[in-house]
Amino acid sequence: MPWNQIIDPYKNIIVSALIASMPVIFIFWSLLKKMKGYITSLLALISAMLIAVVTYHMPIQLVMLSTLHGALYGLFPICWIIISAVFLFNVTVKSGQFEIIKDFMASITPDRRLQALLIAFSFGAFLEGAAGFGAPVAISGAMLVGLGFNPLYAAGLCLIANTAPVAFGSVGTPILMASRMSDIPELAISQMVGRTLPILSLLLPLYLVVLMSGFKKSVEVLPAIIVSGVSFAFVQWFTSNYMGPMLPDVLAGLASIFCLLFLLKYWKPKTIWRFKEEPAVQLDSTVKHPALEILRAWSPFIIMTLFIVAWGLQPVKEVLNSIGFTKFQIPGLDGSILKPDGSVLAIKAFDFNYLSASGSAVVLATLLSIPLIGISFKESIKIFGATLKQLLFPIITIASIVGYAFVANYSGMSITMAFALASTGALFPFFSPILGWLGVFLTGSDTSANALFSKIQSSTATTLGFDPVVAVGANASGGVTGKMISPQSIAVGAAAVGLIGKESDLFRFTFKHSFFMLFIICVLTCLQVYVMKWIVPSYQKIVVVGSSNKLDIPNNINQGCWYLSILALAVLLIILPLAINKKSS
Repeated sequence: MPWNQIIDPYKNIIVSALIASMPVIFIFWSLLKKMKGYITSLLALISAMLIAVVTYHMPIQLVMLSTLHGALYGLFPICWIIISAVFLFNVTVKSGQFEIIKDFMASITPDRRLQALLIAFSFGAFLEGAAGFGAPVAISGAMLVGLGFNPLYAAGLCLIANTAPVAFGSVGTPILMASRMSDIPELAISQMVGRTLPILSLLLPLYLVVLMSGFKKSVEVLPAIIVSGVSFAFVQWFTSNYMGPMLPDVLAGLASIFCLLFLLKYWKPKTIWRFKEEPAVQLDSTVKHPALEILRAWSPFIIMTLFIVAWGLQPVKEVLNSIGFTKFQIPGLDGSILKPDGSVLAIKAFDFNYLSASGSAVVLATLLSIPLIGISFKESIKIFGATLKQLLFPIITIASIVGYAFVANYSGMSITMAFALASTGALFPFFSPILGWLGVFLTGSDTSANALFSKIQSSTATTLGFDPVVAVGANASGGVTGKMISPQSIAVGAAAVGLIGKESDLFRFTFKHSFFMLFIICVLTCLQVYVMKWIVPSYQKIVVVGSSNKLDIPNNINQGCWYLSILALAVLLIILPLAINKKSS
């Protein structure tokens, strides 16, 4: 017999929300108290299961099945992308090719501030747009550590830098999900988010460098900060407003990389800045390698990035899914949960797209790179086994925390917290981004947060008399600020840089920055509702095609931009290293 969700078990939404939020409060408390990440996640899962059974009267069988569904999703595709990214990095290090990459990066700039802008901010944004699911933090963080960054700063900077692109990550998936759930055209949501996040994107490079080196040292690289931030923010605004949600991160990340590298050919900071605790022996910026050696060393990352971009093309996805794709429902879960209104809760089937997943693209790129970097397949198998052993505790952490998120969603705990925030009346525009922040904290995904709360945001805004696109956009924009402290993201970052067991240190590093940026989004949302109403897109004038939410934008535009992106990336990562090497020689 189906079970009905209970939204307000104590007949007082505030009290019910406090009880529902106990696992969230525990996660904050335990990580601040330096408890190991996998212990925190397991205890949070257990507490959520108990609350679901005792308070929400959810049958134990459904609680267990919800946990299983979440754990499976945590293992695939989330853990799969982490395993594949760390595997690629480990192969590159074991082959000795990463030493050449470090020399090459030092020849461009040995300055840690500029390396952070290039890799954590610009390249990380590109990876977020193409892949998402932890790939930007895992890959960029590992690269920064390999270059000599302090592991805590490497992971922390990548998590904070990942704020700007998250809403348009994975080829615009969060915006597409928000559109599907709210019945608002995707271009309208893209435009709304694209008129909010570029402000954050403009400030983020400065924020990152100040966090690393202080304001005085940041002024020394102000030209690079301005070029990086302005180029990214402008392209992100333009593409999100005029091309839709699929390409802002891909094109903005590439534009930022190109512009920053162009600047560094003609300008260098007067002093070179490094972390105080770095060893006295540093990379020699005068070491030069032949162009083919540089190309060979970069080949795993070049192939990986091209594969990730190709995997983002819809025709490629369709072909791969036709070959290797399995979808199945969790037995006993589908159709067993009813919403408070009596309708059946739609539970998405588990998609085991083992060929079209981003992690598979990275693994395939690694396998193709092995002959190029001079390592045997036998040795690579040993490295893969060592990688799995290295990531054992992060895998437990992620599977547990996503299991908790699914229990919270299916039991109604997430909706209880959402209703409590929605009951704030005229103050709701300020609290609207907090709902998105909460969703991403719980699930580790802006897509999931939009799936959870976009309809509530839209309905509440309509009831209160302001444009629902602002609230739905605020859910996506506010959600990005929760990414850096999501236990899932913390586990990814810690695993990538070798801070396994020290997740609490990373959480405390990003904690205050998450709230500061969330406050900025909250204020911007209030201004959009009560002061800057002109900034809200007139999406009623947008023509909707058929019964879908897709706007009348020629598909060949997006398709053509993807091919241009691939071409631009090839020029950036192949031609440019050769040109720089030739000039330096």
